Amino acid sequence: MTAPALFYGILLATLLGSLFHLWKGGGVGRFLFLLVLSWTGFYLGHLVGIRWNIPFLMIGPINGGFGILGSILLLLVGNWFTQLDKS
Repeated sequence: MTAPALFYGILLATLLGSLFHLWKGGGVGRFLFLLVLSWTGFYLGHLVGIRWNIPFLMIGPINGGFGILGSILLLLVGNWFTQLDKS
């Protein structure tokens, strides 16, 4: 993966994490947690798409479709886990 593709993936994952934080709210610690979840989910989704050899919304060498799906999935799971102890 090239450096510009890596930067673009980080930028896209950061945008998704920031939008999720804007939607759900929270403090600075939660924002950093959501960013890490978004970055992790994006690159895990990208790797799954590459591994399964399914080009879905390819952005150069980045499998953007699976990256976005992975990011959203991990953000939703992380949000669900953080809500469990509030009951």
